[in-house]
Amino acid sequence: LTLGGDHYVTWPLLKAHVAKHGLLALVQFDAHQDTWFDEERRIDHGSFVARAAREGIIDPDRSIQIGIRTHAPEDCGLSILYGHQVEEMSASDIASAIISHTRGAPAYLTFDIDCLDPAFAPGTGTPVAGGPSSAKILSVLQRLHQLDIRGADVVEVSPPYDHADITAIAGATVAMYMLGLHAERRAIAVSQG
Repeated sequence: LTLGGDHYVTWPLLKAHVAKHGLLALVQFDAHQDTWFDEERRIDHGSFVARAAREGIIDPDRSIQIGIRTHAPEDCGLSILYGHQVEEMSASDIASAIISHTRGAPAYLTFDIDCLDPAFAPGTGTPVAGGPSSAKILSVLQRLHQLDIRGADVVEVSPPYDHADITAIAGATVAMYMLGLHAERRAIAVSQG
């Protein structure tokens, strides 16, 4: 579990995890697709997903983005649950869609704090209105115990933009839930093994 930085940090983390675990499904909670790409081979917080898909670091057919509220030139073959869909779905249905789409593949879970509506995470560099509440997304995370998570991160928390530590608390809680998923999965493996 890695904490902090802009979403670019996911690129080297993905490469390191793929070197150890092989091809991964990407489960990305975000307001942005991060699939911008150009001939100059730009790599930054807005292009790392396109790079990962094109270089075979992630399996686009088993990867999914949750909470997207902006548009990019292409989706790189990833499935998308847009913000308005997330609003209409229950937490259980969102978790089921994630688990169903990844189909048991080893997964990397990345959480850009701007996935949350700015009311729940104002301290980020690129907030987008219309996102889910922290309560809803935490409920989704609680239901992902079947996901074979090999690595995870929480990114884009920006303390200078935060108010009353709202975003920091949300980010820390997301990280705590991710660690809880890891602990639950290990406990199940020990009990079965």
